[in-house]
Amino acid sequence: MGVNKFLIDHTRCIRCTGCETACKTNNGVPTGVRRIRVVTVNEGKVGERNIAMPCFHCYDAPCVKVCPTRTLYKRGDGVVNHTKEKCIGCGYCLVACPFGAPQFPGGGIFGTRGKMDKCSFCVQPFNQKDEQGNMIENEPIPMCARFCSTKALLGGDSTEISKQFRERIAGFISFSF
Repeated sequence: MGVNKFLIDHTRCIRCTGCETACKTNNGVPTGVRRIRVVTVNEGKVGERNIAMPCFHCYDAPCVKVCPTRTLYKRGDGVVNHTKEKCIGCGYCLVACPFGAPQFPGGGIFGTRGKMDKCSFCVQPFNQKDEQGNMIENEPIPMCARFCSTKALLGGDSTEISKQFRERIAGFISFSF
């Protein structure tokens, strides 16, 4: 079994924002906060691409390295998670993240001190607990990936999603010639 990762196929994304809706609905994310967002590169020009941008749970996560309170931590399955209660709202993780994944809502269910929030790879409130006491699924597939209508967003075990992507590429190459 590999580590958990996201893989984005920008050739399939149609900017339906189903991933954003699934994330918000499943995780109770308030208005104004996005754990995943779809960005458009070269909008209205040749080469326009829509790209889903969750937390990519980096192998060598810079956000984890700069967090002074160890709010962010990397689990054994590759997921970069966080413990909101430890966050002091310094924003170092946001500055360190090349994808802008950490969010700092000012109020709502996450508190009023600007506690950091980010994609948790849809850690569910059942099954076993990780090192920090957060619950995890046996076979986690984030809701954004489950509900992506075009399967532009793949998430889960890196071995499995890499296999799926290789099969896509093989099919594309055979139709290209």
